[in-house]
Amino acid sequence: MWRTRKRMNRRGFILAALIAAAACAILFLMNRPPICTCGRVELWHGALDSGNSQHIADWYSLSHVIHGFLFYAGTRWLLPRRPQGARLAVAVAVESAWEILENSPLIIDRYRTATIALGYSGDSILNSMSDIGMMAIGFLFAARAPVRMTIGLGIALELLALAVIRDNLTLNVLMLTFPVDAVREWQAAL
Repeated sequence: MWRTRKRMNRRGFILAALIAAAACAILFLMNRPPICTCGRVELWHGALDSGNSQHIADWYSLSHVIHGFLFYAGTRWLLPRRPQGARLAVAVAVESAWEILENSPLIIDRYRTATIALGYSGDSILNSMSDIGMMAIGFLFAARAPVRMTIGLGIALELLALAVIRDNLTLNVLMLTFPVDAVREWQAAL
C-alpha cells in the first residue's frame, strides 16, 4: 500500500508539471510575450512600473505564495484522502486557470479600470510560470510547516506588500470584485 501511495503521489507531481506546461502553451497561443518586451529578464523587479508582471518575481509574487497556502488548506479540507501530489495538481490547475484568465482581455481591462494598475498589459509567460511556481512553493511550505506559522507568514506577507506597494492579495480581490474609490485614491498616492 505504501508503494501504491508513493506512486500515486509521484503521478500527482508529474500531473502538476504537465498542467503547468499546458498553461504555458495556452498562454503562448494567446500571444502573450515569452519575456518582458524590454528584452531583459530580471530575477526581481521591485519597481511599480510597466515592467511589473513581466519578470521572474515582483511584489505580487508574495500573493502567489499566499495562494499556495490557501490552496493547500482548501485541498487538504476537500480532498483529505488524496496524496499531496494529487492535491498539488489540483492547486496548479486552479492557479493555471487564474493565470490564463488574468491574461485575458476581460481581466486586463478590469485591472486597468478598477485598480491602480493603469498601465497593466498582462503578464509575460515567464512571469505567469513563475507565479505558478510561487504558488507551488507556498503549497509545499504549508504542507510541512505548522498551521500557525503558515498563517503568521501569510499575514506578514500581506502586511509587507501593503506597506511597500499599498497593494496585496486582499486589496486585489476587493478592487477586482467591488472597487472602492477611497482605496484606489489611497493606493495612487504612493
